[in-house]
Amino acid sequence: MTATATSTPTKPPGSANELKARRRPVADRVFTVVTLLCGLTVLVILALIAISTTQEAAPAFRHMGLSFLTSSTWNPPAEQFGALAFIWGTVLSSAIGLVIAVPVSVGIALYLTDFAPMRWRRPAGSVIDLLAAVPSVVFGLWGILVLAPWIVHPYGTVSDALHDAPLIGPLFEGPVNGRSVFTGGLILALMITPIVTSLSREVFDTVPRGQKEAALALGSTRWEMVRGAVLPHRRSGVVGAVMLGLGRAMGETIAIALVIGSTPSLSVHLFAPHDAMAAVIANQFGEASGTFRAALIGLGVVLFVITIIVNLLGRMIVKRGHVEGLSA
Repeated sequence: MTATATSTPTKPPGSANELKARRRPVADRVFTVVTLLCGLTVLVILALIAISTTQEAAPAFRHMGLSFLTSSTWNPPAEQFGALAFIWGTVLSSAIGLVIAVPVSVGIALYLTDFAPMRWRRPAGSVIDLLAAVPSVVFGLWGILVLAPWIVHPYGTVSDALHDAPLIGPLFEGPVNGRSVFTGGLILALMITPIVTSLSREVFDTVPRGQKEAALALGSTRWEMVRGAVLPHRRSGVVGAVMLGLGRAMGETIAIALVIGSTPSLSVHLFAPHDAMAAVIANQFGEASGTFRAALIGLGVVLFVITIIVNLLGRMIVKRGHVEGLSA
């Protein structure tokens, strides 16, 4: 008998699979170039914003020099433009908003991820997310029409009780006003709570379930589980959420303009009117011209630089926490 050898048919060199394999690297390169261009576009836009606004603000910077940042005198008729009082009002109102919003936001996020019944978590999370969609002007109108008139009496009660207290007395002494930096801080706290809550909730959801169950299996209470297994390993993510909330608070315009009082001041009195950089730009830009207009644009440049620094610090903290977590 003659053995017949069977040979496996070979695919022609120009088969469909080989053509697809050749096209795949080309598609990957095109996709890489497109995504790179998208990323560079964002950087180019930011650079153009910084360059154009700085050029527009140059007359005020040349006119005032370093005193633009160190002086608190804002007198447009006399062409005196000092941004220090507005910087102070922005920082103070944002700090008040953070002090109020961060504990509430982190508490809500922990409740939704670890304590709330499963049937409540999704509806409650949706309600929190909807708060972020409320226009800022609505918060501002509510603050000036409802909160500011009502809160004057509590302000007076707190001022009478604490104005003579050591160390903290200057924070509460003097006449009180519903349109004040503390009212602005309350409005900012309402506005950034949904942002910090949503980001913190996403961070807490990334904690491995086995890690939580192991802590509970060792006899920990729920609070001990959160303190030992959740917060230490996700601290950097929460800090990043807080930094993003701070950037949002510092850049708010309409709401803070309506409730902060529009009075430049370097006072630490929490119940007195102040002013903020975004607020003064919104209130005075329509009637500005010449150096006055350049000074308002200069406030925008300063605010832009501050928010960029805040976001860079947030990214550095998050990155450092991630590296520490990997090394641990």
